[in-house]
Formats: sequence, structure tokens, C-alpha cells
Amino acid sequence: MADFVLVAGTWLGAWAWVEVDAELRAAGHDVHGLTLTGLAERRSTQPAGQQTHVRDIVEKVERLDLRDVVLVGHSYAGIPAGQAGERIGDRLRRVVLVDANVPVDGESFLSGWPSDHVRRAIDGHAGYWPPPGPEDYAGQGLTDEQITRIVGGSTPHPGVTLTEPAVLARPLGELPATYVKCLLDGDEPMPAAAAALGSDSWELVELDTGHWPTFSQPRALARVLCAAAARA
Repeated sequence: MADFVLVAGTWLGAWAWVEVDAELRAAGHDVHGLTLTGLAERRSTQPAGQQTHVRDIVEKVERLDLRDVVLVGHSYAGIPAGQAGERIGDRLRRVVLVDANVPVDGESFLSGWPSDHVRRAIDGHAGYWPPPGPEDYAGQGLTDEQITRIVGGSTPHPGVTLTEPAVLARPLGELPATYVKCLLDGDEPMPAAAAALGSDSWELVELDTGHWPTFSQPRALARVLCAAAARA
């Protein structure tokens, strides 16, 4: 059995994994949800950068003395999770990136895609990226109730975490990893993820759902996570 560390993406906290958490525990795994600094119950007036989020993950693994870690990052959280996976060394069993951005040394979350609108939103909201409204979740396989849960639980995301560059000592493709592509959010992984998938250490898994499978398909996602843990 593995020690799962679950990290949600922009605007969300550990609460977003509650249904996946239950499925993983039922399968016999230990599960540790993590809310990154500045989000959800960890909202703060203190500034949080991307490296703060990397440290959040590394410190949780080390504080709990976890030794067989499957580190799961959704969306933005793929950026700090990928860096943390490198830094926890032999504690890592596998990284799983769920429809996630992939860290590239020297590049930020906002690199490589049209993101001027995000930068303007951050500048216009005191350094935070405001959560989207219900209309932005259309076409992602979510029920009205699920959209209400996401919108109601979301908090503004610290902008510096999105503009600060990633720091990697070696190519991410060297880590054992599973990339989960959610097909309603596009058929192909982003270019950095596609490049890493050329490595023999990476596998691609597709889910026929939208960008928020922790809500839309928690059981299917949990099965993917269990299978990824078994591959390590």
C-alpha cells in the first residue's frame, strides 16, 4: 500500500479530494490531503510564492516521515508537485499529474500558453487570481451541484505562484510518473507534458471527463491512482 499525498490545483484546497480520499482509503492506502499556503483554510496575508508551495509538499512528506509516496498534483499543482517529487528523493514511489501543468526549469505556470488575461486579472485583484464563475465550468462533465460545490469552496489564488519560475535539477522525465489527460478539456497534453511523456519512465492515462475529475469522476480517478501506485 502507498502513502498518497493529494494536492489540488488553483483556487482549491484539500477538501476537493474528499471523495477520492474515501475511495483510496477503502482500497487500503494511507491518504494525506494538502492545502497549499494561501488557499482555502490556509488563506493568509503573508505572500506565497511557487517555492513556498514546493516547500509545503516537501515539509509535509518529511514531517510525517512518509516513505512510499505517490504524489498527486492536479492542474497548477503539477508545477510544485513535480519539483517536490525530485526533492523528496527515495521517499517517492510515483508522481501522478492530473490534467496538470508540468514544471520546466526556468519557466512559470503562465509560460507557454496565452495568459495575458490571467496577468491582467492578478494585477486587477491585489495580486490574486480570482476564482471563475459557474459559467466557466460548462462542458466539463460536471453537474450543477458539483459546480456549486467548486465555486462555493474556491478562494483567490496567490498570483506570484503562477509567475515564479520552476527550479529543477534534472529533467522531470527521469521521475516515474503517470500523466492523466482529461479528454473533455482537450485531446492532447500540453507541450511540456507531451515532451516528458516521451520518457520510458512516464505513462499516459486518459479519462473521459473534464478538468475537475475529483468532482466529476472521483471513483474512476481513484482507480487510476491505485493502478499508478501498483506500477511503481
